[in-house]
Amino acid sequence: MTSGPPDFLQFNNLACESVGGKVLFATDEWFAPAGNLLKREPPEFLASAFTEFGKWMDGWETRRKRIPGHDWCIIQLGVPGTIHGFDVDTSFFTGNYAPAASIQAACLDETPALALEGDRTGMAASEEQFEDVSKLESERWEFLVPINELKPGHASSCHNYFPVTLSRRVTHLRLNMYPDGGIARLRVYGVGQRDWSSIRLRELVDLVALTNGGVCVGYSNAHFGHPRNMIGLGRAANMGDGWETARRLDRPWVLETDSQGILQVPGFEWAVFRLGHPGVISQIEIDTNHFKGNFPDSCKVEVCSLTAEEEEQCCMSRWSSGPAGGWRILLPPQKLKPHNRHFYSTDALWNCGAVSHVRLFIAPDGGVSRLRLWGQLATASSGGHLKPASKL
Repeated sequence: MTSGPPDFLQFNNLACESVGGKVLFATDEWFAPAGNLLKREPPEFLASAFTEFGKWMDGWETRRKRIPGHDWCIIQLGVPGTIHGFDVDTSFFTGNYAPAASIQAACLDETPALALEGDRTGMAASEEQFEDVSKLESERWEFLVPINELKPGHASSCHNYFPVTLSRRVTHLRLNMYPDGGIARLRVYGVGQRDWSSIRLRELVDLVALTNGGVCVGYSNAHFGHPRNMIGLGRAANMGDGWETARRLDRPWVLETDSQGILQVPGFEWAVFRLGHPGVISQIEIDTNHFKGNFPDSCKVEVCSLTAEEEEQCCMSRWSSGPAGGWRILLPPQKLKPHNRHFYSTDALWNCGAVSHVRLFIAPDGGVSRLRLWGQLATASSGGHLKPASKL
């Protein structure tokens, strides 16, 4: 378990309920249901909130065990992929947190016929549910995290980080707590992995989408919201579901614009993404949905092609050193509007051929809710190369 915030936190949360993550089985959910583990929102604590079963808690909390065994649950990832690390968050579970936990994983060809419906507070798995889940033989799944002690849910100790080196695709997890207690959130950081053989020739695909393996590999500022939010599913639920930076302090005290109406400012913010598959981008969508008084004034998009080794070097330098071949402009500076979907097609885009990485600039600062990069998969004739493996 690492001591500080690790690099893998930059990846996507593959188990979050907002991308389709589900709890399929839980041994016990007396005080609080296991489905809370996958909530997108940070845990909260309501001192005066109680249910008929006891104290209301924003997480998964089992009863004090008085029978043999330990508690565990089965989680189906919303986005199957490779996992780089876990955050077992015990926020607000101080005198009732699980003393230890472990995590196992599997890649299943078929989705198990298991489901938990409705409010599960005060419930436990039935004999029939135990019989159904036993068919998975989850106790034999590979351990990604062996048994580790957890820290209590105080603000200074609630995040229990566990890095993972497994390179294989994962679809399901088994979270074990020993012997019982509470865990607020389980965040599963990784990169989506899809079967590209199903894509037809010349079919347009959102190459940067979380579900297609897109991932943020660097950024300048994420004060109010991480850039990875921009490649999430659907349109943003609110401003918190997008990328938003702090206000830049180097803005001129009196602002001026150029002939295109674009603010003339010295600074900007940026975010770099690795595409899920190298491709030729032909359409871009930049959505400022919900950002009405805090949208960026303008944007620009640059692209490049990197090998895994080149990406690793750029990440180590926090992108202060650019790619050997340099960045190329795909979309020149464009004026943006508040709370609006901006679409750019081949008429506005410069021809850059096949690329593997994209850098979005916003000036001077502000928020973007979604970034979509539609294009065709790279082939040998388009100058594409194999997708670089992550080495963050």
